[in-house]
Amino acid sequence: MESNIAIILAGGSGSRFDSNTPKQFLKLAGKPIIIHTLEKFQNHPQIDQIVIVSHETYIEDFEELVIKYKLEKVKKVVPGGATRQESSHQGLLACCPKKTKKVLIHDGVRPFVSDEIISNCIAELSSQDAIDVAIACADTIIKVSEGFIESIPKREFLMRGQTPQGFNFSKILEAHTKYLENKSFPVTDDCGLYRNFFSDKIKIIKGEQKNIKITYPEDLVLAEKLFQLNKSNVTLARLENLKDKTIVVFGGSSGIGQAISSLAEQNGAKVFSTSKSQGVDITKPKNVQPYLDEISKETPIDIIINTAGILEKDHLKDRNYNNINEEISINYLGSIVIAKESYEHLKKANGHLLLFTSSSYTRGRAGYSIYSSTKAAIVNLAQAISEEYLDSQIKVNVICPERTKTPMRTKNFGVEPEGSLMDPLEVAKISLSTVLSSFTGLVIDAKRTNK
Repeated sequence: MESNIAIILAGGSGSRFDSNTPKQFLKLAGKPIIIHTLEKFQNHPQIDQIVIVSHETYIEDFEELVIKYKLEKVKKVVPGGATRQESSHQGLLACCPKKTKKVLIHDGVRPFVSDEIISNCIAELSSQDAIDVAIACADTIIKVSEGFIESIPKREFLMRGQTPQGFNFSKILEAHTKYLENKSFPVTDDCGLYRNFFSDKIKIIKGEQKNIKITYPEDLVLAEKLFQLNKSNVTLARLENLKDKTIVVFGGSSGIGQAISSLAEQNGAKVFSTSKSQGVDITKPKNVQPYLDEISKETPIDIIINTAGILEKDHLKDRNYNNINEEISINYLGSIVIAKESYEHLKKANGHLLLFTSSSYTRGRAGYSIYSSTKAAIVNLAQAISEEYLDSQIKVNVICPERTKTPMRTKNFGVEPEGSLMDPLEVAKISLSTVLSSFTGLVIDAKRTNK
């Protein structure tokens, strides 16, 4: 079977970062930058294998990280060279020539590459032998000579290159082989190398502004903010794979929780659904703990989902502390209680914990400041415990649904135009696809555009 291989160039020394630690190992949102990058390719269904190209000094460090973060698609960690060209060549040589058809070469410090970019690259390589990812140039570019402007090229013809760059494996390997025979020109990337030996055009794939390369210290500050706001999509899974899974849904008596429970049951899962109205108050460990213990006596718990939440729409100055405390308790403390009480149960099954946020988590909204801030807290909570629970092989993710037609929404915003809200069933499909996935620590967008 032909394979799609991702070659991750991670041989930097950190010289431009003014750090003794190579930038790929610096922490971003609790994990080394390189792990965020590798997980993008690890979790992409069309990537078959990953090759890491490292400075020889850090090969053992990478091998330990691969084991720690369970990056099963990483098959080789190989030493790079003194230049980018040499490192790319080493990565290509590590691929199996008989099986490799398509290869994507990506910077190890571009952790925000999207699933869409990776998918588009692979799709285009079915008809093209070389592709590059690029974005329009917003700034005016000037050509300088001896400290003065020599010319100003037309911006309409300029783009900023990103990665991955994708190739027909045999052709890019041939280009590197030819270059070794005649190093008559400088090489800054693989597309530049390819153009010198082949006349066919290199197809441009539209990149994204957030697909930044972390090169300087200020880039890491920007990356932290991007990571906070960044959301991922999930490919809809075959929900029949839920068959015989045991799922516990808190907040399952209405809205999204009810839709998740019904859809999971239709696909063969054993579902235990509860809510405060049914006697389980998620803000009280003495309610949650015995409820989970009782279920686990009957069957191991594979998945725990918390959709419970309330929204009290009013300005802060007009609210009283009783309902403020109630909203904080249900929306945030409840998630903490469920996350804590779920640990021992999910540890036994290498299970999945799924929490819910809101699009308002990225910026507080006037009229529902408490709701917005609790939803931001849930994202931070999930990102933190996904790291804490890693050694126990528990996955923790967060769903961020688009405005959805639920009783809570109608109570606060009234009846809205037909078609302007997402159907809870669509959120349920994305949620259940997420708990069937292998990734952890992500905020998953649930939008009507998801298919």
